[in-house]
This record gives sequence, structure tokens and C-alpha cells, in this order.
Amino acid sequence: MGEADTVTLTRTQVVELLERHGLAPSRALGQNFVVDPNTVRRIARLAEVGPGDSVVEVGPGVGSLTTALAETGATVTAVELDRHLLPVLEEVVVPLGVRVVQGDALAVDWSELLASAPAWTLVANLPYNVGTTIVLQLLDDVPAIETMLVMVQREVGERLAAGPGGGAYGIPSVKVALWATAEVVGRVPPTVFVPQPKVESVLVRIRRRPRPAVDADRDVLFALVRKAFGQRRKMLRRSLSGWVTSEMFAAAGVAPDERPEQLGIEQWGALADVVGPAPVPG
Repeated sequence: MGEADTVTLTRTQVVELLERHGLAPSRALGQNFVVDPNTVRRIARLAEVGPGDSVVEVGPGVGSLTTALAETGATVTAVELDRHLLPVLEEVVVPLGVRVVQGDALAVDWSELLASAPAWTLVANLPYNVGTTIVLQLLDDVPAIETMLVMVQREVGERLAAGPGGGAYGIPSVKVALWATAEVVGRVPPTVFVPQPKVESVLVRIRRRPRPAVDADRDVLFALVRKAFGQRRKMLRRSLSGWVTSEMFAAAGVAPDERPEQLGIEQWGALADVVGPAPVPG
């Protein structure tokens, strides 16, 4: 057995750790712990991190993925909401040089947390109930995170990475496209988790653009997107009537008989530019 095999946690070791600490995965927190060494090493490889890189992990759980990230030689900071898991992480990953911080990814001071390096990679097995929210908030507010590799429910991942024209394309897809490029880079079966979820998971790689895809007023852009996708089966001239005139559609180069899922980020930006910061109609 090689040195790496003694570090990355097996299913038996995860179960034993939880029992010894008197813990069980929290359904309320959406905890599903990865218990397959091959899976966590695969995720670490896909994250493309190594010595000299700074990695932040959200929701390390018992530290299965954290150990694989530490094995790469990257500097790892792990942010865990569940204080009951801190003793497990202190036992499993702190000896590997991992910094463990107790906190909520939706509420921590990211500028302080990431102050030690200019550029970071986020790697995370995100709870299904907050995965989209975390990704979008970090894209909006934390430019130091330049790349993300996130494991999320398959439908969520497909929405984050979707391009125009498909049923998965929606508001999250447009917001991701403003800030980044995204692609599904792998699938993860339910069998590698404890407890096993009832859904398939995917790995999504998100790379932040050097600058946003369009320069449009973001409030106007996403007001348009929300209003149009709120009636996604309607043509834009219907869903945006009373706000966007036929002259505005023409000026933006957008056909008024299109539906919202047919517009890419550049077209949404062009619409926002010609509409300008006018009040959003009710």
C-alpha cells in the first residue's frame, strides 16, 4: 500500500470516524460525504491544482476530498459550517497542513479569508440546496476566486453550464456566462457517497473571464432576464411588453419573436444597453 493510500479516506474509515465522534450526516445541511478514494483523487486532478496553488474548499465534511487536495501539494483552506465536524477535521486534515475555518460560505468575510494569496481555486462538494446560490454569489462578489470545480446535482450543474437554446438554459446560466465560462467535466454516481443521494451528481468547471462578457448595466440586464424567463414560453415582445419597444429590439439586433432561452449573454447585454436604466415595469 502506497503512502497516498494511507491518507485518502475509505468508506470504512469514514463510517468509523463518524461513529467514534458520535456523528451522523445532517439531512438539514444536505450532507453527503464522498467515501471513494478514486473519486476524490479524480476531482483533485480535474481541479488542476498543485504546489504553489491556493485552494479553498467549501463543506469539507469529514475531509475526504480535502485529503486528496492536500496530496497535490496545494495550500488548502477548508470552510465548514457544521461545528460538530471540526474535531474530525482537526484529526484528519489539520496534520496535513490544511487551515480549517468554521463558517457559512454565504456569510463569511471572503476578502479576509482569502487575503493570503491573490488568486484562488474553489473546489467543493456543494450541498444540493445551496449550490447555485454559492456559485453565483462568489462569481458576483469574490473575484479572487478565478476557477471553480464544483460537484452539484446533475440538473443544477447542467443549468450552470448551459448555453442558449436548451431547456436547461435559464437565469443561472446567463449569470455564469456574464462572469465565466463553464462546462460539465464529469459525472459522479450516488454509490460513492454516505449516505447515498437519490440523484446523480456532476462536476462543473467554471473559469472566470478576465473581464465580464458585456459592459451593460447589470441591474438592468438581470431585470430583463428575470422578467423574460418569468414567462419563458412567451416571445420577448410579449414578456417584455411595456418596457422594450420594437425600436429597442431593432437597435439591439434582437428579434422580438425570440424566446428568452434563445439569447446569449451578448444579446442580453445589447438589450440592456438600449433599454438603459429605466424603471422596471411591474
